[in-house]
Amino acid sequence: MSEPLRDLPRDGDRAFRSLDLVVRRRLNGLLQGDRSGMRLGAGSEPEEVVRYRPGEDDVRRMDWNVTARTGDPHVWRPLAEHELDTWVLVDETPSMDFGTALSEKRDVAALVAASVGLLTDGPGNRVGVAHLTPKGLEWDAPLPGRVSARRTLRSVAGAPRADLQLDPTTLGEAVGALERRHRRPGLRVVVSDFVDPEGAHERPFAWEAALRRLAARHDVVVIEVLDPRELELPDLGLVVLRDPESGRAREVHTSPTVRRRYAELAAAHRAAVADAVRAAGAGHVVVRTDSDWVRDLARYILSRRRTRRVDRRVR
Repeated sequence: MSEPLRDLPRDGDRAFRSLDLVVRRRLNGLLQGDRSGMRLGAGSEPEEVVRYRPGEDDVRRMDWNVTARTGDPHVWRPLAEHELDTWVLVDETPSMDFGTALSEKRDVAALVAASVGLLTDGPGNRVGVAHLTPKGLEWDAPLPGRVSARRTLRSVAGAPRADLQLDPTTLGEAVGALERRHRRPGLRVVVSDFVDPEGAHERPFAWEAALRRLAARHDVVVIEVLDPRELELPDLGLVVLRDPESGRAREVHTSPTVRRRYAELAAAHRAAVADAVRAAGAGHVVVRTDSDWVRDLARYILSRRRTRRVDRRVR
């Protein structure tokens, strides 16, 4: 299966069953049964090996290699388990209702957001979702990960499309509201195309400061959703381009000069977004409507796992 889901079924329950199958087969199976390595948030990986203390340590955590080498029983001490508080901010503004490949950006965003719920599912963990919609910011109360994932897909699959942005709430304001409203440290995921209604493509972005504040308190992952037509214009002659956020339209001749300049500006914008996310101290994943977002998400999680192992060894 080269693409996990080509589009989001309008039946939220059917979408959840399909996604659950994809996550089980592809994400949880990538490490050949090492499920903790693919999970976002707190895990149960060994942090250090210590001498066994009778009555205090769990014999099931005996490290037999070290025990055989030293002649004394040793156990591995796991990282502390904590209930994980996760919030996902999903951009559902009109610019997300666009797709020229396998699916719309909105559908990819919904599937990714639901996957976060499945990947963080665990005892005591809760996932809340903030929806940045054309009508403003809407909040879904935290629920267990699988329940939250099902609710997210139902909500997005059943939501009507809006022609214009009816509420002026921006992505930066939404990130700021998330930072102020939920301050208990945890995992925060922002899923958006980072299309500015004003068309700005250079830094500083309006959302940068809010993202920096969010990352100062939480573990933040930014998931950027793209469509190939946002990176390059095809040679179509005279076309009418419409801004989905403002409704403004303009007639454009897609000449070689225009297409080259468009590609340059699009590349500059993508690079600026990546720099801003990195400067804020957040993780960054790029997923596209014409590629396998499961593979892209898996690569990030694997890279995240390796980086944290190296950091622990350095400390």
